[in-house]
This record gives sequence, C-alpha cells and structure tokens, in this order.
Amino acid sequence: MSAALQARAAATLPVGPEVDARPADRPGPVTLEGRFGRVERLDRGRHAASLWEAVRGHDAIWTYISAYGPFADGARFADWIESRVRLDDPYSYAIVDPAGRALGIAALMEIRPAMRVIEVGHIVYSPPLQRTPLATEAQYLLARYAIETLRYRRYEWKCNSLNAPSRHAALRFGFVFEGVLRQHMIAKGRNRDTAYYSILDGEWPRCRAAFERWLAPENFDSGRQRRRLEMRNSL
Repeated sequence: MSAALQARAAATLPVGPEVDARPADRPGPVTLEGRFGRVERLDRGRHAASLWEAVRGHDAIWTYISAYGPFADGARFADWIESRVRLDDPYSYAIVDPAGRALGIAALMEIRPAMRVIEVGHIVYSPPLQRTPLATEAQYLLARYAIETLRYRRYEWKCNSLNAPSRHAALRFGFVFEGVLRQHMIAKGRNRDTAYYSILDGEWPRCRAAFERWLAPENFDSGRQRRRLEMRNSL
C-alpha cells in the first residue's frame, strides 16, 4: 500500500501508533556483569562441569522443560550443552557466581528482530542458584540487555500453566500476565497449556527501578533481603 493510501486509511479507521520499525539487534556473546555474579555466553569447556555438579541428582528441575532432561550422566549432559552452544536461537547464556561456578542457564529465544520481539526462556536454575540474589540479578541483566541494548520492544516469558513457581517468578520480575493458550504444545508426550507474560519497552523503566532498588547493597543484611521484590502487574 502506498503512503498516500495508508494516510487516507489512517484518517478514517482506528490504527496503532507509529513506532520505530528498524529491526532490533540479535543477541551476542556478551558478558553482563552484576554485583552478585555475571551472565555470559554458554560454553561447554567453561561451564559443563560446574553446571553438572550443580544439577546432578536434582531431576525435578527438568519437569517443566518441554523437550529435554534429566540426564543420565555428565557426558550426556556435556553433549547437550554443546548442542545448545551451536544454536543461534535459542541463544544460551550461563549464570555464573563470583567464584566462577556456572549454576544455571537462561536463553534469549523466539528472536524476531523485524518485530522487535524476544523471549527469555529455557531457564534451568540449579538448587544452589534458586532463591539467591544472583537468580534475580540474572533476570535483570538479561532484560536490560534485551530491551536497552538490543532494542526489543516486547520481552516475553512463557511457561507451562501448571508451573506455579515459574508463574510466580514472572509476576515478581514485572511481567504482565496475558492469558493461557490451551493445548498449545505436546511436551514430553503430555499436553501443555502455555501461560503468556510480557514486559513492554514502555514498562521497563519502572521494572528496572524496582530491580535496582531490590539489588542495592542497602537492601541486604548479611545476604538476607530487607524488602521483597514484587512487581505484580495486570493488563
């Protein structure tokens, strides 16, 4: 449609606001430094051994991962890590503590630069990472990178609708619940209804401020939080 015809239609019919239509950038091998640790490109040599040590024997953490895990041994787990490294989408990152131990994985995925939409997913948090400041900080670092640096305007979180901890985490991190897609997937031979959440670029400044207040040194006393991070939002 020509610009003149578009303008004529816009004068008579409801249309959305104009936006910056330049494509967003794709994720890259960055290191995102935080106060409690860092997020860096997943690598078999640097991360497989410490990740396996952290997840070994904790088979329940793979329950809601739709297509893989748990793993029988460290060799098979390392091979799986290598298979993730080769992919550009999902683009996988390791979550690393100050001692250099990789304790978790998260990916930027479903990458649509032309629409400026991206998802954070394939999240695997080992028990040593769960409920730690680094677990929250990693989500802050990835969201800030995707929205501010890469210029995505919609940042998504999706999970099995039965995964109560993931649904709670999405709300805690400032994602807005949008609804449930029924019979969305077959995951490991079972039905999966998928809950959808998002943060829009216009909502990010408020979310960022809440993250940074929570992550501030004065919010912690001997490693314990003084106040909780809660950003429950709704449409």
